[in-house]
Amino acid sequence: MSKDKETPEERRERLRQKELNNPSSSVHGNNLSDLVGSLGWKGTGILILVLIFGFIINAAFFR
Repeated sequence: MSKDKETPEERRERLRQKELNNPSSSVHGNNLSDLVGSLGWKGTGILILVLIFGFIINAAFFR
């Protein structure tokens, strides 16, 4: 596939793979960006909600 016709997701993945070969180019870790990129916006929203409810339940039961 040519670089002109690739989707934004394919482009991100190609750039991520390129960066993995040169890890010194990234100042910060890639773990969160990989997670969010693979989940999409719905999965990211669900993950955020689960974390928020987890903190609320933790505060309610272990106070």
